[in-house]
Amino acid sequence: MRTSKDEGVLLYAFTCGYITLPMSFFLDGEPGKAKVPACVFLIDHPNGLVLFDTGFSDRFVGMEKGLGKIVDMPKGESVADRLRALDIDPARIDYVINSHLHIDHAGGNALIPDATIIVQEPEWDFGMSGEDTAYDLQDFDTGQSVKRIAGDHDLFGDGTVIIFPTAGHTPGHQSVRVKTATGEAVLAADCCNMRRSLDEMHLPDHCYNVDQYRGSLEKLSQLRRNGAQIFYGHDPDFWAMVPQAQALDLSGPGTI
Repeated sequence: MRTSKDEGVLLYAFTCGYITLPMSFFLDGEPGKAKVPACVFLIDHPNGLVLFDTGFSDRFVGMEKGLGKIVDMPKGESVADRLRALDIDPARIDYVINSHLHIDHAGGNALIPDATIIVQEPEWDFGMSGEDTAYDLQDFDTGQSVKRIAGDHDLFGDGTVIIFPTAGHTPGHQSVRVKTATGEAVLAADCCNMRRSLDEMHLPDHCYNVDQYRGSLEKLSQLRRNGAQIFYGHDPDFWAMVPQAQALDLSGPGTI
């Protein structure tokens, strides 16, 4: 972890559970199924600790019925466990940025008791409406402080952690640009499931809004052309190359 503020912004990656779904859920028309990770990131900024998404709730540990048939949540892989392994008390986290409020992205929110949750306003409203069973109120309606934003948001006011809307998968999906000393990362989450999603402009078989989804992919494509490294939301092959629980080195094109 950080030894001095001179280190700038540090970025860490964790796996907090897995889910198995039809491949078409990620890439329309693809056969078979895929077991994909729930990807979580810790942003260590000199002025605060931030999580991007929180993976699955620890209520899924050991579950063999219901969603337990498709959710694999090994013991010791909750976001709180991942933080403690780095000697970070979960109560030290200042902010949780939820890309959206589905169960594999907001499930660990309650384990981060003192954080302010940052979410796009349309996402919060849609999640609270009960229209979509992929949202579970026990994951995100926890009594924590919620900051509902509209559009771009510079979290620390210095250009290093920029939240920006990437709607399409859900009404208020958002992604984050993180500038570290070694490069820029874009934490895409479900606006870009796989590397192939971006390489081929290949949408999933389900979108809240197809035009918005395509527009979000085009936005990511431009960022990638400008040198940012995209961290795809649910790509098991890509994720296998991402070092876990250590500061990521983003130097050079294609490092990750």
